[in-house]
Amino acid sequence: MSKSVIDLQKFTNTYEQLRSAIAGLSEEELHWKASESKWSVVEVLSHLADHSIITSFRIRKIVAELDVQIPAFDQDPWVSHSKANESSAEEVLAVYQALLTYNTLFFKRLSAEDWEKSGVNVQGKTLTISDLYHSFVDHVGVHLSQIDRIKQAYK
Repeated sequence: MSKSVIDLQKFTNTYEQLRSAIAGLSEEELHWKASESKWSVVEVLSHLADHSIITSFRIRKIVAELDVQIPAFDQDPWVSHSKANESSAEEVLAVYQALLTYNTLFFKRLSAEDWEKSGVNVQGKTLTISDLYHSFVDHVGVHLSQIDRIKQAYK
């Protein structure tokens, strides 16, 4: 896939999509959980900030190293042990936006060859930076749907 095929707008739009998804929600709604094992909206946002950190590390590792093993992370402990629900949505979105900007700048510097560099994930599947980019955008979409479900369950 050539660099020109990558639409960075899809990546950068995720911030506004998240902002829109939480617009008008009260603090109670942002922190409400259907059960102890379910995530609140703030926890979903925190997970996406964590996922941005992981994506940032993964893409840089693939560009810089040979024979890359793409690291996994266990999302639930990251959210629970960081006490993510004690954060504010605004704080988390500020971090998310900063990471999005940082990674967008990195993506803009990649050559067409860089986009095709790859690593192997824990399931043994080879993934390119292009794959990780598209996976990130799709992942945000999954969590936008999750936020909608949380909002509906709160009603």
